[in-house]
Amino acid sequence: MTHTLSLANLAEIEATATVPAYRREQLKAGILHFGVGNFHRAHQAIYLHELFNKGRDLDWAILGAGVMPSDRLMKEKLASQDYLTTVVEQDNNRSAATVTGPMTDILTAPDFDRIVAALTDPAIRIVSMTITEGGYFIDPATGKFDPTHPAMVADADDPANPKSVFGLIIAGLKVRRAAGTPPFTVMCCDNIPGNGEVTEATVTGLAQMSDPDFAHWIEDNVAFPNAMVDRITPATGEREIGIARDTYGIDDKWPVFCEEFKQWVLEDKFPLGRPALEEVGVTFVEDVAPYELMKLRILNGGHAAIAYPAALMDIHFVHESMENPLIRGYLAKLENEEIIPIVPPVPNTSLQDYFTLIESRFLNPKIGDTIPRLAQDGSNRQPKFILPSTADRLAKGLDVVGLALVSALWCRYFEGTSDSGKAIVFNDASAERLQTAAIASRSDPKAFLALTDIFGNVGANPLFIQRFGKALETLRAIGTAETLKRYIDGHLAD
Repeated sequence: MTHTLSLANLAEIEATATVPAYRREQLKAGILHFGVGNFHRAHQAIYLHELFNKGRDLDWAILGAGVMPSDRLMKEKLASQDYLTTVVEQDNNRSAATVTGPMTDILTAPDFDRIVAALTDPAIRIVSMTITEGGYFIDPATGKFDPTHPAMVADADDPANPKSVFGLIIAGLKVRRAAGTPPFTVMCCDNIPGNGEVTEATVTGLAQMSDPDFAHWIEDNVAFPNAMVDRITPATGEREIGIARDTYGIDDKWPVFCEEFKQWVLEDKFPLGRPALEEVGVTFVEDVAPYELMKLRILNGGHAAIAYPAALMDIHFVHESMENPLIRGYLAKLENEEIIPIVPPVPNTSLQDYFTLIESRFLNPKIGDTIPRLAQDGSNRQPKFILPSTADRLAKGLDVVGLALVSALWCRYFEGTSDSGKAIVFNDASAERLQTAAIASRSDPKAFLALTDIFGNVGANPLFIQRFGKALETLRAIGTAETLKRYIDGHLAD
C-alpha cells in the first residue's frame, strides 16, 4: 500500500521508513537556508534531523528560502507534503529510507519582503546557503568578486529592493544593525575552496558598490565560517520517485537519494551560537582548509576527470564508468601520480585511504549517480576542481600529462558529439562559447585555452599548451578509449 507523504500519514509510513521522533509544533526556525535542493536535504538537513531526534536544539529548525524559479517549484512540492522529505540512503550492501522534517516553511521570489523580514528576526542566528559553485559571482580566473555581473549591478543600483541572495543578506543585515539586533552568521555549504571567504567576498563586494561604510561594518562584525561538505547526491527523477513509491510505499513528490557516507567539517565561528552538531558527526576544527583541499582535489577533481571520457564513450551512470577498466585505470593513475602528491597533509588522514574510499563510493551501483550530472557546469567546476592542481604542478616545474588530458577531454566533449557520433546535450551557462572555442581548436588547440576567464595563466603555460595539444590530437585521431589506454601505458606524451 502506498501512502502520500504527510504528517497525518507518518504512523503508516513508519512500517517501511524511520520517521521523526520530534513533532513539527516543537520546532522553531533558527536557520534560514537559501537553496533547498537535493544536496541540502541530504546533508545539512539530515544532520539537524538527527540532532532533533535526540531531543536537542529544537530552536534551530530550518526556514527555507530561494530566489530562483526552481525554488518556487520546490516549495510547491514540499508544501504539499508538510515540508517532509524521504531520504533514501543507498550503500552497496544496504538501503534504508528516512522521513525527515527539520524544515518549517519555504519563502521564495517574488516575495522578497518576507525574506528580508525573516532575515531580521532575532531568532534567525545562522543564514546558510547551497546555491551551486557558480552562484557566487566570482571571476573563475582571478577568484575575485565580479562587480560587472548584471545581477550584482542591479542590486547595487537598487539596494532597497534586492533580488539576489547576497542583496537580500545585505538588506537583512542593515535592518538588524539599525534595530540593534546582532548580525547572523553566514554559513556557505557549497563545494568552493575557502567557501566562507568566497561568500564574504561576494557579500562585502556587493555592499561596497552601494555603501562602502556598511561593507566595512560587515567585515568587522559578520562571521563567515569555512566548511567542507561531502555526500554524493544525484538528481531526482522518475526512477527515484518510483523506488520511493514501489519499495517503501511512500508517495513523495521529490525524494532525495544519496550514498550512506556523509561528512561535514566546519570552523567553529558562530557568535550567536549554533546547534550541537558535533553530537551527530560534524567535525569542528580551527582550520578547514586541509580537509577542503583534499576533498576538492581528490573527490571533486575525480568526478570532473571521469565525466568527459565517460560521456564520450556513451556511459550514463558513474558506477558503470568505474567498472570500465580504462576509465578506472586512468583515474587511478591521474590521482596517484599528479593530484595526490601535491595535496598537503591532512590531520589524522591517509590520502591513499581517502582515495580508496572514493573509488568504492564511485562504484556504488545503487546510488544511480549519472555522468550528465558530473559533466554539467564545467565552466565553474573545472577552475575549482581541476585547474588548481594543474597550476600547482606547473608552478613546481612538474609535468601535467594527465591533467592536460582532463582539459583536452573537456574540450573534445564540447565539440558536441561522442565518439560514436551521438549528440551531447550540454548543461552549462557558457555552453555556446565553449562549443565555439572547442570547434575552433580543431585548427588551433590554443583557441580553447584562450578562454582566460577559465584557464587564467595555465592556458598560457608552454608545457601545458604542449601537453593539451598532444592529448587533443590523440583523442581526435584514435578516440577516447585508445587515448586512455595510451595514457595508462605511459605513452601519451611520446
